[in-house]
Amino acid sequence: MLSRNKLGLIGLLAWYLAISIWTAQSPADPQFWLLASILPAVFVVVLIATHRVFPLSHASYLFITAFLTLHTIDVHYAYAGVPAGAWLQQASDLNRNHFDRIVHFSFGFLPAYPLEELCRLGAGVRGWLVYYLPVMTVLGLSGLWEIIESWVAGAVHPELGITSLGSQGDMWDAQKDMASAFTGAMLSMAVTLDVAKRKRETPNLAAR
Repeated sequence: MLSRNKLGLIGLLAWYLAISIWTAQSPADPQFWLLASILPAVFVVVLIATHRVFPLSHASYLFITAFLTLHTIDVHYAYAGVPAGAWLQQASDLNRNHFDRIVHFSFGFLPAYPLEELCRLGAGVRGWLVYYLPVMTVLGLSGLWEIIESWVAGAVHPELGITSLGSQGDMWDAQKDMASAFTGAMLSMAVTLDVAKRKRETPNLAAR
């Protein structure tokens, strides 16, 4: 008999597989979709292979699934074509489709807590480092992603290269994407720290 937690994890995996299958149907650029989906797929395989050694909480797996969902939708529409972003652009009179920027912010905000949990429970990190390391890890991974995007842009035909960068004419797009991820991670750790403080204070208040 499977526990409720395992059933939840199976449900999250089934959701990711379903969203991946859906976005594989007629993507805006099939070659770009394939290239941008390799790393997330490898990451999911690593999570499955290591979940017994480094088990994360259900909340962490939920946050990871939420980010992967946003990323998968983003690459299906090749960044600039996401309908939700286009609607926001028109409604707010913006100069570009900002859905990709939201995804980069989510790359900081959503995976930062799983990283904090991994540092705290898996590596035994304590003190301020448990909040500092996830932020720096997100910033490093965000920079690595921008480098990989530039490699892809240089390795494939020019049309796909422009699509894979997703800059939409902004010469500072890579820096802004990294700043978005950094801001998301900082906010996530601020919320995590606040929740941790409240949990420590609750027993003291109950004892009065």
